[in-house]
Amino acid sequence: MQARSGTVLGAVASSKGCDSMNPRNIIVLCVAVALLSACSGTDMLAPQAPQPAAESSVHTKQPHLYQGEAGPEHWEGECNIGEAQSPIDIARTQAEDLTNIAFHYEASAVSLLNNGHTLQAKYPEGYEGYIELPEQQGNAATPQRYHVAQFHYHAPSEHTINGQSFAAELHIVHYKRDDPGQNPAVVIGILLEEGAENPAYAPFLADPPSEENEEVAEVEMNLAALLPSVQTSFRYVGSLTTPPCTEGITWVVMNTPVQLSAEQLGKLEAIWEGNNRPVQALNERVPIEDTTP
Repeated sequence: MQARSGTVLGAVASSKGCDSMNPRNIIVLCVAVALLSACSGTDMLAPQAPQPAAESSVHTKQPHLYQGEAGPEHWEGECNIGEAQSPIDIARTQAEDLTNIAFHYEASAVSLLNNGHTLQAKYPEGYEGYIELPEQQGNAATPQRYHVAQFHYHAPSEHTINGQSFAAELHIVHYKRDDPGQNPAVVIGILLEEGAENPAYAPFLADPPSEENEEVAEVEMNLAALLPSVQTSFRYVGSLTTPPCTEGITWVVMNTPVQLSAEQLGKLEAIWEGNNRPVQALNERVPIEDTTP
């Protein structure tokens, strides 16, 4: 605190100084003045206000891609200018008896990559797993093949059903084999909810890379076992849910959730949580609900 003229130390320092005093007193008072000067500007008798905690240098569970100035409202590409963006809330639908999607997934070793905003299972070059999705060409529906590139998750889910969010959502990304750029073309969305333990997901969660850009190789996955037993779905045309949010993506959201245990879901959330893009405007899009058993 500051020495004031009304105090003993203030009076001594202002009227006499240290020179004119008894040597012993000079030493005592000069030491006292030095100690009090070090506390200058602080009232030692008043309780100290709590100081704000230093910001942690460790990343939060939520990736930077979904926070603050890097968050979804600042994403570039088509993210904030597109008219057919994903995800969406699936509420009003148009029921149709569609040809079922044919899944031709094979078990394979994958590499697990923590890419900074999700855990991604990457398939090796030459992996032959694919789906056949009928496309209307004139009066006929012609099956088109789309091959698996990778799958990853978002927690909580990105798509919602009648406003209901789910614990997480798995995305299986496919591309056309004749596309040299292997650009995403079809994404299968699997909603995940809490329930019984699911052994099919165990390899994905056994020893996932926890650090950004860390990769774990040779993890055996049976992709077909990750699907729900009932394979009816909602279908619509939307976009990628991460930048650049490219449109023209065919979405197939399975309408039967898959159960994972609370412990399994906790492992997902321990890697990245809050990596879900908010639902986007429908802009007159009406998802088709496949009623084919």
